[in-house]
Amino acid sequence: MTRETAIKDAEATFDDGTFLNDLGNLVSFPTESQDPASGPVLRRYLDDAMRPWLEGMGYSCQVMDNPQPQFGPFLLAERIEDTSLPTVLTYGHGDVVGGQDDRWQEGLDPWTLTQKGDRLYGRGTADNKGQHAINMTALRTIIKSRGKLGFNSKILIETGEETGSPGLAELFQEKADLFRSDVLIASDGPRVDPARPTLFMGSRGAINFELKVDLREGAHHSGNWGGLLRDPGIVLSHAIASITDRRGQIRVPEWRPDVSLTPAVRAALADIELNAGENAPEVDTDWGEEALTPSERVWGWNSFAVLAITSGIPERPQNAIAPAATAWCQLRFVVGTDLDDIVPALRRHLAAEGFDKVEVTTDGDVSFNATRLDPDHPWVEWTAQSVRRTTGKSPAILPNLGGSLPNELFAHGLGLPTIWVPHSYAGCSQHAPNEHALASTTREALAIMTGIFWDLGEGNTPHSENSSI
Repeated sequence: MTRETAIKDAEATFDDGTFLNDLGNLVSFPTESQDPASGPVLRRYLDDAMRPWLEGMGYSCQVMDNPQPQFGPFLLAERIEDTSLPTVLTYGHGDVVGGQDDRWQEGLDPWTLTQKGDRLYGRGTADNKGQHAINMTALRTIIKSRGKLGFNSKILIETGEETGSPGLAELFQEKADLFRSDVLIASDGPRVDPARPTLFMGSRGAINFELKVDLREGAHHSGNWGGLLRDPGIVLSHAIASITDRRGQIRVPEWRPDVSLTPAVRAALADIELNAGENAPEVDTDWGEEALTPSERVWGWNSFAVLAITSGIPERPQNAIAPAATAWCQLRFVVGTDLDDIVPALRRHLAAEGFDKVEVTTDGDVSFNATRLDPDHPWVEWTAQSVRRTTGKSPAILPNLGGSLPNELFAHGLGLPTIWVPHSYAGCSQHAPNEHALASTTREALAIMTGIFWDLGEGNTPHSENSSI
């Protein structure tokens, strides 16, 4: 059996419907982790979908309760072939966001896999059931083709990523030996272009916070009091406007990560152009940091967003000056930004700008810190070479994902080099109605991951300081 034959076998699982049947089964589980009542279905996903699949591949499996008992469990699958071989940790999450069942196109259901042309519709097809199904299918193909992997494999499936991966940090702290590996090779997030294989080695961090101006009890008639009472909506609007300039360039000094865009990062991003696919919004080239390219703005810099804002009663406006106004905001941030100083820095900035009546509070959301593996790391080049060998394409290499995921727990908590090979694209309607994966990208991803796992079994992988077992 050769590498080329194994790749053809993986592609055949898509062509003959085997992969789609497997994915359809995963999609049918309504694993909405943001629903407090989702616990039983999250566990069934691990017990009834993941465990039989993985045990059929010769993995030993254990389902572990979450250290935070109100959240969903974890599954760890292991196939240890030889303790002298390198160990690769693979990750996926079986939970999804809410189905939003009544908002999908006619004829589509979030819990039923439906193919229309090149699109594979269903909740989780892109985020993340389809992605870990691709990787598991590739591993299964190698085992069938070669009779073994040629390396040790550990697979972690969690059920709480969409709620901030609660309990994962504690799990790694309590059971670090169980997860000891040489490298993380996993899949989540989008490619930069549906047709271009992509690697990323970390993620931007994310922190949400509230800005509130609360001036008085009750609203007051705008005719009698207009010009006499400070308007909280106006105060808040000016406070927000002080955070960036007119084109969205950040003005809070501590939010400007001048050490982030290293020569290696700039060189990697010079080769990147975002193509989110059809129906995606057009990039506003005159928005954001003027001195940076669009690629540098989203993958090498920080971005501030106002997620929602209210003053008064939007659904029933009154002729009155509102007593308070609130904005829910977010900073996506790269390596070089101090997470612990993000909110204090904003408070200092607003005070210096004269907005002492604006209260800044965090909203309690879990914040992932920013992480990054250097684009010239040996594991990056090794993986990129495998992708080139399979596809004949030069993969896009991102220092980090523009979004956020729990990479810091693997990179910092377990001390692993982290390589992510995404199988989705930016226009996939992730977290929205009509979520879908692309059939063409999925089929290519099966080939890519089979090639990577085959090459891992051939040896000649980068040296790691971690003890495999």
